[in-house]
Amino acid sequence: MTQRRPDLPPANGPMSQGESVASTASTPRPMAGAAPRAQTAGAQGSGPKASGEVTHFGYQTVAREEKAGKVAEVFHSVAAKYDIMNDLMSLGIHRLWKRFTVEMAGVRPGQQVLDIAGGTGDLARAFHKEVGPTGRVVLADINSSMLMVGRDKLLDVGVAGQIEFVQANAECLPFAPGSFDLITIAFGLRNVTDKDAALRSMYQSLKPGGRLLVLEFSKPIAEPLAKVYDAYSFSLLPMMGKLIANDAESYRYLAESIRMHPDQNTLKGMMETAGFERCDYHNLTGGIVALHRGFKF
Repeated sequence: MTQRRPDLPPANGPMSQGESVASTASTPRPMAGAAPRAQTAGAQGSGPKASGEVTHFGYQTVAREEKAGKVAEVFHSVAAKYDIMNDLMSLGIHRLWKRFTVEMAGVRPGQQVLDIAGGTGDLARAFHKEVGPTGRVVLADINSSMLMVGRDKLLDVGVAGQIEFVQANAECLPFAPGSFDLITIAFGLRNVTDKDAALRSMYQSLKPGGRLLVLEFSKPIAEPLAKVYDAYSFSLLPMMGKLIANDAESYRYLAESIRMHPDQNTLKGMMETAGFERCDYHNLTGGIVALHRGFKF
């Protein structure tokens, strides 16, 4: 991974939360090189709730307005080692989960794709190949550090100039209604404070006939696997985080945030409540991860 080079010209298009992540700002703000289209598009969804309410940050209870900042700290801390840790934690299987997501997306040349919580750009790069020169791919993330790492990574492989980068909050996406044929969010929804608002905003941003794919950690379907997974998550993950990223606490939060995320059927119901139809999901690796899909008609 190269470090960000200050002398590089901004990537073509706006500069921006796979999975997804957090910012202390309640409204999206384009970064250097932002195109006017993303700067002027009206925010959708209800946005973050007013203060006085509480939510969870892993196993902690925090003020609702504080969660975004706490999640931002996590991803600012781990951004530089994000890809290395993903490979170690999943033994490389995360690449197969993402490949399956691309196959299920059914993207065609010329289509418009938004990858929320796009982080280091794995899905954006794959979709760029699928939509071709007549299509459009937007990588959005609420965390500036993840976007910097992602843009540098895509610059290194020569595709950053064809991908737009937008710093945006999933709860109030800064795009006109009906902008995209496909929206994906991979390993980012569990970090969003108001998941219902985010799902509604995604629904509004889709064209009729468009689809949403949510790739996220979920609940193992077999009890023996769940016990092994718990032991791995709460013992080995923080240890690896300490050794590789010098940050055990961020990876302890990762394990806790996964346990607090809705299970497969609950998330399916949340998508239906947001307006999506023909919702289904596929359990991957025994339910450790699930890919949810819903359509807008």
